[in-house]
Amino acid sequence: MKIYTKFGDGGQTYLASGIKVSKTDRRVDLYGSCDELNSTIGLALSYTRDLSIEPAFLNYLKSIQSFLFEIGSELAGYVPKESKEGTVVLRSDVESLEKEIDRLMEVLPEIKFFILPGGSSVASTLHIARTICRRLERDLLVYIESGGEIHSDLRIYINRLSDYLFVAARFANFSTGNEETIWKSRTK
Repeated sequence: MKIYTKFGDGGQTYLASGIKVSKTDRRVDLYGSCDELNSTIGLALSYTRDLSIEPAFLNYLKSIQSFLFEIGSELAGYVPKESKEGTVVLRSDVESLEKEIDRLMEVLPEIKFFILPGGSSVASTLHIARTICRRLERDLLVYIESGGEIHSDLRIYINRLSDYLFVAARFANFSTGNEETIWKSRTK
């Protein structure tokens, strides 16, 4: 199988639904950002190879990667026929993120101030993933406001995922013994 198709040489591509669109189409932006998010989580995971971080945490991140691949397919116009709701995202997926956030928060020290992104390579990369996730969420809203259709459960999942990635970055720092940097105002 060849990797290159030459279909995109003219600045157009096909959505998963078979519709030919410009590579500047909002849908292409959406699934491109989802792919960028997925790749960034993959980068974060690559930094964990020689660290002793809880396997359940790492497996959860890997499951998010797989799920983001499905979400990216949906953003590209493909929804499996067995999906009764019109989305690959179930309410239970959002609840799963919430439960994992709560589980991680149980071991993390309470934060009383804003923290700066950073710390370990894993945590720093998860903070970058969080910002990409927030951008994807904003882009989803722009798409919806311009008349596009995105299932609300997908939008909610992306919102919750950015919360999870913030907590995951904190957990990565905690697990690797890296202190978080507290933001200090120059004016206070």
